[in-house]
Amino acid sequence: MIDSIGKITLYVNNQNEARDFWTEKMGFIVRLEQQMGADQKWLEVGPEYGGWTSFVLYDKEKMKAQNPDVNVGHPSVILCTGDLENAHREMKERGVRTGDIMKMPYGSMFQFYDMDGNVFLLREEARVH
Repeated sequence: MIDSIGKITLYVNNQNEARDFWTEKMGFIVRLEQQMGADQKWLEVGPEYGGWTSFVLYDKEKMKAQNPDVNVGHPSVILCTGDLENAHREMKERGVRTGDIMKMPYGSMFQFYDMDGNVFLLREEARVH
């Protein structure tokens, strides 16, 4: 029935600032930008090459216990990379507010924030030897 997850909507204060953040600081490209009437536009950004999207089903109460500041009423967005330490360094150099790298059995990750203070997670899967 469903074979993929197409898009995640991020609600931002300023589309132009958001586009600049995701393209200039995060290295994404504009995939579609189209005017929708006089004062609104449809704007999509994403990684230049490939990418898969999935939902992570995470227990709300467990997340609240782990991090009471997380808004469990809103989806969490997890992006993936093959080189977490390099991505962390590059993002910091570009002025992106980031958290510390956390190492877990299932992978390493860190949080980062966009221009509106929305939190995202960048994750590198654990390598199976």
